Amino acid sequence: MMAELSLDFQFTSSINKLWNALTDSKTLEKWIMENDFKPIVGHKFQFRTEPTQYWSGLIEGEVLIVEEPNRLSYTWESGEKHTVTWTLSDLGDGKVNLHLEQTGISNDQAAAGAKYGWTNWFGELEKVLGER
Repeated sequence: MMAELSLDFQFTSSINKLWNALTDSKTLEKWIMENDFKPIVGHKFQFRTEPTQYWSGLIEGEVLIVEEPNRLSYTWESGEKHTVTWTLSDLGDGKVNLHLEQTGISNDQAAAGAKYGWTNWFGELEKVLGER
């Protein structure tokens, strides 16, 4: 049975700054990992980190949707092929909701692992958003 991950986080930020953190390669590197991401539909990219004995350290992706500054979607492939979709909503008063949906996950255990990973990365994203 396939599983899905759905998470919401609120950040104190402008929607444009949060969009930049999701789409600018150098900013993504600060909170996820090294990459060659470009927010262009059809662009193929990689996230790269140190390999381990169990994993190559590569995540392959292709950009599917770019609707600046509200929606971004891409494939996320590392053993399994998932689709990651970000939806940004301006809540007013300098707050933005970031909704993550990740589909194509093989089972609940893999979804729990993805939730753990994203939750840690969101902590790093919050630090990046706090930078001047």
